[in-house]
Amino acid sequence: MKFGSFIPKGESVVFPGRIIGDLIEQLDAKSMIEVIANQGESDAIANHPLKEVKFVAPIQLPTKIICVGLNYREHITELGHQFPSEPVIFSKPSSAIIGPGDTIILPGATSHVDYEGEVAIVIGKKGLNIENPKAHIFGYTCFNDVTARDIQRISQDWTRAKGFDTFAPMGPAISTERPKWIMTHLNGKRVQHSSTSDMIFGFEELVKNISRVMTLLPGDIIATGTPLGVGKLKENDKISVEADGIGMLENLVADEKST
Repeated sequence: MKFGSFIPKGESVVFPGRIIGDLIEQLDAKSMIEVIANQGESDAIANHPLKEVKFVAPIQLPTKIICVGLNYREHITELGHQFPSEPVIFSKPSSAIIGPGDTIILPGATSHVDYEGEVAIVIGKKGLNIENPKAHIFGYTCFNDVTARDIQRISQDWTRAKGFDTFAPMGPAISTERPKWIMTHLNGKRVQHSSTSDMIFGFEELVKNISRVMTLLPGDIIATGTPLGVGKLKENDKISVEADGIGMLENLVADEKST
């Protein structure tokens, strides 16, 4: 099953929906977080042809975005780092979220911005010290952990490097099926491709581990790390992150000075 958030063409109000073939079922809920809290069981109140709606970020304002660094074996080998014994976690602000088709803005404060294609977990049920993580996962979406690499290199904390507006593209949908692979294309050329089995800490292990630190709430996002092949973005690039069962998250890139 696939879910998301949508805007009918020519309108401005976002609604949560369920994707059924070429139709979007508009759900009787105020937001996708409410649908998630109801375990996806919200009633349909209208139908919209898929071609007549715009996809937006499936979760608009999660209480938190937790990201995981150094979690793909080939990527860690590429960087020459040691494998971590515990997940390396950090956070992004929800103000960094953008959706499919939105523009990643390259800030004037940095001269080196990288893409990092990832699969993100969407939390479905509140939990602290979770023992059965599978029951707390609602689904999965594509995520791009956009990073000001030059700032990251000189910072003890990664918040500034990871937290600029537009640095958390997400979407296009939430799939309840676990993806087996993640792929990134830059201007049509494949630059990342990996099985999710290459992760050191798997989906359920991450939920369990992170819930030892903080209460996870419906709609919270856990970005699970990026594979081998990260690289630099420049103005007018098109960056696409895709995972099986979820679809393709595509964004254009613009310089702050040009917007």
